[in-house]
Amino acid sequence: MDVGMMMVFASYGWEHCPDDRVWNEEIRLARIAADSGFDCLWSAEHHFNDYSFVPDNLALMAHLTALCPNIDVGTAAVILPWHDPLRVAENASVIDLLSKGRLRFGMGRGLARREFAAFRAAMDESRARFDEAAPMIVEALRTGFIEGNGRYYKQPRTEIRPRPKYSFDGRIYAVASSEDSVDSAAKLGAHQVMFADRPWDMRLPVIERGRELHRRYHGTEPPRLMLTEFCVCGSDLAKTEEEARQYQGKFVESNFHHYEFLGEHFRTVKGYDAYQQKAEIARKSGLDGAVAGFMQAASWGTPDKILRGLEARRGLLGDFELNIAFRFGGTPYEVSERGLRLFAKEVLPVLKSWGPTATARAAE
Repeated sequence: MDVGMMMVFASYGWEHCPDDRVWNEEIRLARIAADSGFDCLWSAEHHFNDYSFVPDNLALMAHLTALCPNIDVGTAAVILPWHDPLRVAENASVIDLLSKGRLRFGMGRGLARREFAAFRAAMDESRARFDEAAPMIVEALRTGFIEGNGRYYKQPRTEIRPRPKYSFDGRIYAVASSEDSVDSAAKLGAHQVMFADRPWDMRLPVIERGRELHRRYHGTEPPRLMLTEFCVCGSDLAKTEEEARQYQGKFVESNFHHYEFLGEHFRTVKGYDAYQQKAEIARKSGLDGAVAGFMQAASWGTPDKILRGLEARRGLLGDFELNIAFRFGGTPYEVSERGLRLFAKEVLPVLKSWGPTATARAAE
């Protein structure tokens, strides 16, 4: 199994935590992960708020690829409607050249109304903008030339310099939770990226739909989906359950706040029907219900409990890549580092020993 570490860069849940401390602690964890056998360092793109502040995750990856030369780096994700596709393609090409082909390039369309407002961008254009920009960028990274003549991006054919040197085959990712996003990811031939936020049996239909669409569009088996989650790992089961309820619960609270899931705006914003559905569930179950569902989906507890949970998940979903965050929701740094080191020592070697499932072998 391919296992990465997710870097959130959040201060929500911490008392008086300066931004530089947030970044210093995340970088410390990144260096531990890189020295402990993880396959990739990932980060989202978020702006302006305690929920997460990584305004340029490609710039971050340029730093990490020099700091940690023996691990891949990845974006989960660059939010395309907030960027010019030409500049994204150029920056990705630079980082991939500097890292000698270690960049995993992930894209998304954004979800937070407050971030779209600050960029003076229309949220209901996000689907169309993503669907225009993403194939332009993927083609640019494949051929070294970018062009487009769509509604939003009328890009004259332009050469990318430095020219892309390494193939991006197998290194394209797209965040996909809604049916529209799953369809877009399948058209791109990308790894589908999902975040743990509800029991996985609820996500299985859209995951299978994405696999089916990939086969239809490309005539090949789809790349493994990547599951991103938020983990509390420790040697005392009762203690880690208490910690998970506190820190995963605080993360869910921050998620509700940042994305305004208790609001009504998803009902009227074009292309966000799936999130309106999630908002309705949130209103019915409340924060406590959402935290309970989150804890069913995410990993927490002793290494043995976490492994049993991941094995059951693989039995349900098939093979997947894993992307784990250890610092979120006010988790003290020492608890984050403890969890990372224990996971690396007792969980990671087992995950790396897993071969493909019988279903995956049959498809080969």
